[in-house]
Amino acid sequence: MARPFWTGQIQISLVSFGVSLFPATEAKSEIHFHQLSRSTGERIRHQKVTGEGEEGPVEKDDIVKGYEYRKGEYAMIEPDEIKNLRIPSRHTLDVVQFVDMKEIDPEYFEKPYFVVPEDDSQAEAFGVVRKALQATNKVALGKIAFSGREHLIAVTAPSDEKLPGMIAYTMRYAEELRKPGSYFADVKKTAIDSDQLSLAKELIKRKTAKFAPEKFTDQYEAALREMLEAKLKHLPVPRDDPAPRSGKVINLMDALRKSVQDDKAAPGKKGPQRAAAAREGIGLVKASKSGKRKSA
Repeated sequence: MARPFWTGQIQISLVSFGVSLFPATEAKSEIHFHQLSRSTGERIRHQKVTGEGEEGPVEKDDIVKGYEYRKGEYAMIEPDEIKNLRIPSRHTLDVVQFVDMKEIDPEYFEKPYFVVPEDDSQAEAFGVVRKALQATNKVALGKIAFSGREHLIAVTAPSDEKLPGMIAYTMRYAEELRKPGSYFADVKKTAIDSDQLSLAKELIKRKTAKFAPEKFTDQYEAALREMLEAKLKHLPVPRDDPAPRSGKVINLMDALRKSVQDDKAAPGKKGPQRAAAAREGIGLVKASKSGKRKSA
């Protein structure tokens, strides 16, 4: 198992137990780029220097942080001074309240972490709190400090009994979220036609399915790989099709009606026919013998 990202105590009133947090996400991209000189093809190297760089590169151990309190004047901060900041949440997540999950808007959530007992001796208290969160459908809120700041944390208990741990999410502070009013102010208000609304609801109903995250993949990564393989094999580099020009305005009612009809017909098709029907209207792309892509 990987090393924990954070280890400390969860404190709820007089109850406390040790936990370890592990990042629940990882970067899956296998393609990495370096910076090269276009004229020579050599890799670009970056060096940290002072002033005009006349004294040469500065060694890592000689670099410290500085706070500019006046133009051109800095307070020098040593790494140990930051490391030893007096802040209780560095080691303890003190739960300050419990809330219903539905009370937290999605835009507040940032990154998930797996939460497990620090060792077997902590499992009893951990298990009781986990079960209590499940039974009450509540989320525990507190703060912990890591990576140079204090984070608001939401601790949840998955309902799946096959997952005996808990999941914590770092959260954004309210002051970090932009106010939506200025962005939505110019959205034109229109009267909603009841027949159009009915068809739109029917379209949503027909396309509603159980969320299967494994079905969603990064197509940008696949396109990068296709481009790199073409370059290495000295083949024409695939290029994106130009955006289609705006055509005639389609009556919204007709578009909704046709969408519902097309979706109603699609489930009866099987195999490639059904897959093709699902892609209608978004432009099919296939490779020509020359290796270039063209619209079907």
